[in-house]
Amino acid sequence: MSLRKASWQPITESVGTEYAEKYRRAEAQELDIVENDQLVYKPDTSLSQCESSDLTSIPITNHKCVDMPIAKHREEVSLENVSTKETRLLYMTTGVLLQKVVCAKSLAEFTHIFIDEVHERTEEMDFLLLVIRKLLRTNSQSVKIILMSASINCKEFADYFALPVHDGLNPAYVFKVEGKPYTIEEYYLDDLKHTVHFKLPPQRIEEPVIVREMYEVAVSLIQSFDELEMKSNREKKNLSVTSERGSVLVFLPGLSEISYMHSRLSSMFNKRWQVYPLHSRVTLEEQSHVFLTTVPGYRKVILSTNIAESSVTVPDVKYVIDFCLTRTLVCDEETNYQSLRLCWASKMNCNQRKGRAGRVSKGYCYRLVHKDFWTDFIPEKSVPEILRCPLGTTVLKIKKLDMGEPKSLLATALSPPSVGDIERTILQLKELGALTTCVQREENPYDGELTFLGRILAQLPVDLHLGKLIVLGHVFGCLEECLIIAAALSLRNFFAVPFKQHVDGYRNKMFFAGNSKSDCIAIVNAFKAWQACREKGELRHPKEELEWGRSNCIHIKKVREVAELFHNLKKRVRAFNMCVNAQPSAMDQECIYKQRFILQVVIAGAFYPNYFTFGKYDEEIAVRDLAGKDPKTTIMLKNVPPYGYLYHKQLQSLFRQCGQVKSIAYDGSKAFVEFSRNPMEGFKILPAVYLSIKMSQLKIPLELNVYYPDDIERQLQDVRAAGVESLRVNVDCQKQTVEPVEISFGTLHQSKMIPNRLLSIKITEIVEVGHFWGYRIDEKNRTVLQALTAEINYQNLMDLPVSPHPELVCLAPFTQLENRGYYRARILYVCGDFAEVFFVDYGNRSKVPLKKLKEIPSCVRELPFQALEFKMCKMRPSAKSLICGEWWSYSATQRFASLVNGYTLLVEVYSLVHGVLHVDVFRYSRCKELVNIRDVLIEECYAELAEESYESQQNHDLLKGLFLDEVKKDDKMPVSSREEKYLIERLLKLFSDNKSGAPTHKVTVSGPFCPYEVKCYSMTRVTQFRNAIIQKESINSVVVHDAPEDRFQQLLVAASLSANATGSAVILEETSLMPPIPGLFALLSMLFAPTIELRADKSGKYFTGVLCGLGWSQTCGAPLLPENDMELTFDVHFGVEDISEINILRTAINKLLCECALCSGQERMMQLQENVRQKLLCLICKSKPRDIIVPTWYEKPYAWNQVDSQQIIDQSEKQHERGDGLYQLHKFVVLNV
Repeated sequence: MSLRKASWQPITESVGTEYAEKYRRAEAQELDIVENDQLVYKPDTSLSQCESSDLTSIPITNHKCVDMPIAKHREEVSLENVSTKETRLLYMTTGVLLQKVVCAKSLAEFTHIFIDEVHERTEEMDFLLLVIRKLLRTNSQSVKIILMSASINCKEFADYFALPVHDGLNPAYVFKVEGKPYTIEEYYLDDLKHTVHFKLPPQRIEEPVIVREMYEVAVSLIQSFDELEMKSNREKKNLSVTSERGSVLVFLPGLSEISYMHSRLSSMFNKRWQVYPLHSRVTLEEQSHVFLTTVPGYRKVILSTNIAESSVTVPDVKYVIDFCLTRTLVCDEETNYQSLRLCWASKMNCNQRKGRAGRVSKGYCYRLVHKDFWTDFIPEKSVPEILRCPLGTTVLKIKKLDMGEPKSLLATALSPPSVGDIERTILQLKELGALTTCVQREENPYDGELTFLGRILAQLPVDLHLGKLIVLGHVFGCLEECLIIAAALSLRNFFAVPFKQHVDGYRNKMFFAGNSKSDCIAIVNAFKAWQACREKGELRHPKEELEWGRSNCIHIKKVREVAELFHNLKKRVRAFNMCVNAQPSAMDQECIYKQRFILQVVIAGAFYPNYFTFGKYDEEIAVRDLAGKDPKTTIMLKNVPPYGYLYHKQLQSLFRQCGQVKSIAYDGSKAFVEFSRNPMEGFKILPAVYLSIKMSQLKIPLELNVYYPDDIERQLQDVRAAGVESLRVNVDCQKQTVEPVEISFGTLHQSKMIPNRLLSIKITEIVEVGHFWGYRIDEKNRTVLQALTAEINYQNLMDLPVSPHPELVCLAPFTQLENRGYYRARILYVCGDFAEVFFVDYGNRSKVPLKKLKEIPSCVRELPFQALEFKMCKMRPSAKSLICGEWWSYSATQRFASLVNGYTLLVEVYSLVHGVLHVDVFRYSRCKELVNIRDVLIEECYAELAEESYESQQNHDLLKGLFLDEVKKDDKMPVSSREEKYLIERLLKLFSDNKSGAPTHKVTVSGPFCPYEVKCYSMTRVTQFRNAIIQKESINSVVVHDAPEDRFQQLLVAASLSANATGSAVILEETSLMPPIPGLFALLSMLFAPTIELRADKSGKYFTGVLCGLGWSQTCGAPLLPENDMELTFDVHFGVEDISEINILRTAINKLLCECALCSGQERMMQLQENVRQKLLCLICKSKPRDIIVPTWYEKPYAWNQVDSQQIIDQSEKQHERGDGLYQLHKFVVLNV
């Protein structure tokens, strides 16, 4: 009998375990974990309960035990000793007990140890049994161990714990306790002939899969339960049929299968079913539905993964339908990444599922396999975790136990892992910095001693890379943020994804990520937002907190668990002299952004070598595919049906969840959807574009109800319809006009606003550095503006006929002017009784009372807007500006404003791209000399030179020709024929509201697409030729290159990696995109790599790249960990001085950790942290940017020992003799200067 069923068992709240934390990646891919409970008894100890791996739980104190002569029991929270002399029982989990035993290296603290659910064979469980068995034979022979399980292989465990006697081995005693559950009848596919009326495909052990027919079997079964219960009620003479509708629990292997089954059941009409998904990723509200009482007359159907196998119990389940499948974590043999694979569940797991029925009455279990297949092929038990999962945490605990080499000790496990797995684990720990590269100065590649980092990791209940994140967070002064990330990634993701509402979940995560493009920073921001609301007292009532969680797609129960673990970890690391620094009450914006950048660097260091970059695309082809539209605001659709413009309202409605649609341009079978952009926001890709591409990624169908072309053409009667079918049409959603596109040269049309290459302008609104609005101040333009103002104020102005809303063009007063005149304006947003408006003829904005807004007269509505948008050409932010701001730092913005405000500026037009003038900006100095503003910003390190985009360069050449040739800018451009416009209006009138009565059918449009979307690829040797797939919940699951002119590599870091079922693809989870700083990829790789070997050109005069990895073994004559080696080519110039700076920074990191181990004071720690931060910033930010170079691929990639030893300077001898620092110094290569 399980101890969890005992009358005195405390209520537990699941918060995760080392087991669960190690399965964290699987949680993101639809695997649910079952925790193990342990009970330990001894006089003069305390009874305590914690969740697995030392985590916290709901306190239960002074709970009387009925059957045992004990005074009281207490809860032990996270290994904190709260026992008293009166305490007799400790109730804990595998992780807590294992940690206690490893620290004490003895069992003598206890008299009896009860271990429950030993059949589950987690890595933690097997290691605990190994240690207990070892100690029972050495210093703890008097302790009694009781192993318990409802489905244990008694002989296997009894033999493992056999004690030697004079004539052999004496197995451990076996006790059996019989239970009396309700009867549960078992059925197999062979028994369902009366239900299934179609032939089923054969099942094969090597092909675990659910075919369509099997879903139909499950649906038919659920339908048959009504008949079964009616028959049962007739036999019992019970007329109350509705009260007997038992709940159904269907076991499916993952979320995709749950979604399909949900769709099948939901499509059944006239069925009184309440269908609920049960999976760790759905919201708390959706999970809680399964426990609600069913509406009378309805049947509850729960579609669950193995979360309902033992973690969740729904008491009213009468029927279990089991597909006998599960998803299991295994290590891919080639990459060593965990892979979530579909496989047949074991008989032991299926029996656990069967036990979910029959809790309150007779139950039924339907296994959707043939009886012979069950008997002959379904395995008795699952493969122990220790044979299929990484062993890092276990090896560190073995080193802490100091009971011999890991290989020799693990050979005594109940199921010993292979020697190869152990050796690879040790090498990975060396790469991590947890083990030294040598044991007592004698090189042994497959052993090492614990470093300071290793000693910390052995104590923390988190994944090893998350432990390193915490340590590096302390080193760089961002410990609090790293503790939040480590706590959140150790537990289940608190970002909830409402069932079949992935777009909403993605939008909310984007909001919390801000401009960081980091899942980890999204976690920090969301957690701090929740924390801040609680501190303000805004979430005092549970309903308020749940509503906040629902509106922000955050799982409140899980975020609370993260908070508990955060405080727990914060307390634990204090023991290692690592404390969270008190933040100053007021931090300026630049400090906040600088802290964010340093956190991004720490993320890159913690998750080395999970490094990726992006493939290139042909910008010319991308421009052509998007028909010259702006990729920051526009997406493309394909397979648009004939006369697609008739359905523009449907299309607009489909994209409403993404953003405000500005226009839709139709061109044959393509359509281009453009979203509205706030003119006061910087140049960046709109969230609406990301959300649209996310719809395509999620395979959300874009279905249109369309008419048959023959019916449309019939309405045109005798008019030739050949050209109308695929006419180029533009739909303006703001003006609500549908018109044929003019066949004209767009640049020529827009160049009316640019009479000359040189323009005198006045700036009215600065958006960001180099991006501003203004208007021409030449005599001609001044006359136009005066005439326009006079015409407006001559009219009898009327109130708005519609409610004010964003994008509405109207008339508004400029409140800062003394005169009360009105000007043309566009509403940006409405807030209460006021509207923020943008004056379209001047380029400034103002807050205006809604009651003062007026309707725009038709006589001035169509006149071109006079305000111009400008962008300074050939300029990008410097590294310093990017680090201290979202794009530009506050000081850069202030400096730019001081250079242009109040001055009459002269601009030289370089190009006109998407309605924005790319210009050089000049102003007169005191000496009456023209000063180029860009040159000043570059000289003062706020900006650096950059290339213009392909579109800008092409337009520059075109404009240059126009200005040189002085083309007459007359209005004689070809325009669309009146006939085409008439036909479009006629068709819209007939078909827009289905006035024709013609039949319709559904058509699915392809897309959305963006030709600027890029895919990533891995940099490590083992995964360089594998597909890289970013997890769909990640911020970076959609990456659109917003600066195609930047040729340098950008770094994407993944917190964890796994492989797909076949090993052909690597799946990236919890990703962070590093800032677009030239050379940052190579700098961070060299900074955090264990060892590097620099590459030089054939003349030996400059460096061309670097090989990063664990290095070369002289003993073995081979690379130590070749699969994780990274070959990088430099795209900026690096010299010896850069490598020297990296070594200085690595030395500073080692020094800080050394002082940390010596328990130096907090003030000293803060000095060392500031020293490390400053050295990092000096390494990245140079007064003169590193020169861009053409990458040169090394002829022998991934080959070590390619440099002549005479040219190598080794500084490692200068390091501390123990050699247990986190980083060794890199070797210099002398160049032939």
